[in-house]
Amino acid sequence: MRFLQTNFRSYIISIITVMIITVALTFIIMRPPMSELMYLALLLGVTTLGSALIGYLSYRFGWWRQLRSVRLTLILGYVLASGLTLFNVWVTARLMFINDHDLALASLLLLFAGGISVSFGYFFSNSIEDSIRSFVQGTKSIREGDFSARVEVEGHDEFAQLSETFNSMAARLEEVEEAKQAFEAMRRDLIAWVSHDLRTPLSSLSAMLDAMADGVVTDEATVQRYFQQGQEEIARMSRLIDDLFELAQLDAGNLDFDPQLNPISDLISDTLGSFAARAQSKGVQVAGAVSSEVGLVWMAPDKINRVLNNLLENAIRHTPEGGQVSIEVESEPENVVVSVADNGEGIAEEDLPRVFDRFYRIEKSRSRDRYEKGGAGLGLAIAKGLVEAHGGEIWVESEVGAGTRMRFSLLTSAPA
Repeated sequence: MRFLQTNFRSYIISIITVMIITVALTFIIMRPPMSELMYLALLLGVTTLGSALIGYLSYRFGWWRQLRSVRLTLILGYVLASGLTLFNVWVTARLMFINDHDLALASLLLLFAGGISVSFGYFFSNSIEDSIRSFVQGTKSIREGDFSARVEVEGHDEFAQLSETFNSMAARLEEVEEAKQAFEAMRRDLIAWVSHDLRTPLSSLSAMLDAMADGVVTDEATVQRYFQQGQEEIARMSRLIDDLFELAQLDAGNLDFDPQLNPISDLISDTLGSFAARAQSKGVQVAGAVSSEVGLVWMAPDKINRVLNNLLENAIRHTPEGGQVSIEVESEPENVVVSVADNGEGIAEEDLPRVFDRFYRIEKSRSRDRYEKGGAGLGLAIAKGLVEAHGGEIWVESEVGAGTRMRFSLLTSAPA
């Protein structure tokens, strides 16, 4: 209603302005007596207000919206405007006692001008109708699920702005649909992978328990070995469940951690110490170096320790006997960069974009041997989530046969 009132006020102001300008030009050009000028102003006021009333009523009661075509609406608008102009001039001329010959000639000229205006309006309406038809087709495509639909942007008017807005909306919907499909595919893969990774240790446990329950295994040494293997399988399932829980927290943004400014050198030393026995048993040398320029780092030590553990475990797993694994920390202007490098088998170029995907394993076989060797495929995904939760980035550099370098950055001050 407020919009309608504003339009009506603007409409009345524009009419009064046109009247004043017309009367002023008449006075300047023709210099009529004041009585005739006042009479002309009265006639123009009455006829113009009548025209304004018709236009306002058609707008107020929505007569134009009853039509089924924008083209027809525009054409009728031109016809009405031309008809009202002809009527106004005819009434004014009659009251001013213009002779019949001049009145007929003026009427014919106005009729001709009105016809030209209507013809122009017809072709002008084609452009508007084409734009609207394009929007209709685009919205139908969106409704039917084709989010790649776009409308052509022409010119710089409101239709062009609407076209750009529509295309932006369609692009956003397309991104959402792609993300939805990717999430659905990830959900299916998650169910399949978790089912496999839980079924493997459960099958092993079931076989060992059945063997002991049926009396197939009776000697003490074998029973103890079965118990030890069972504990290892349970621990493996527990780690998998813990990893899934941590991933769920990362996805939901509910990770419970409290980063502060902490030294990272002690964390590197502790991590290397915890892997010393494992690396020695495999014949792999581990070493670390922290640049003297590295000071305090914005981090939650327990979470970054988890990142280092995952990266170091992954590096040792893929480094052959006699190989080397190193951790290096370098200082940069606004952050530090931690590198975990090995001279192992390396990663193929086609696998690099997916190394941080959850459940992605470089090993293509899903056999028992590969399961034990490769883990559940969640370590790097968790490392990525934890680093990004700290406001850092993680990336990988690798060459087949030369080794792999996992790198991640951490802030040296609290984020703004």
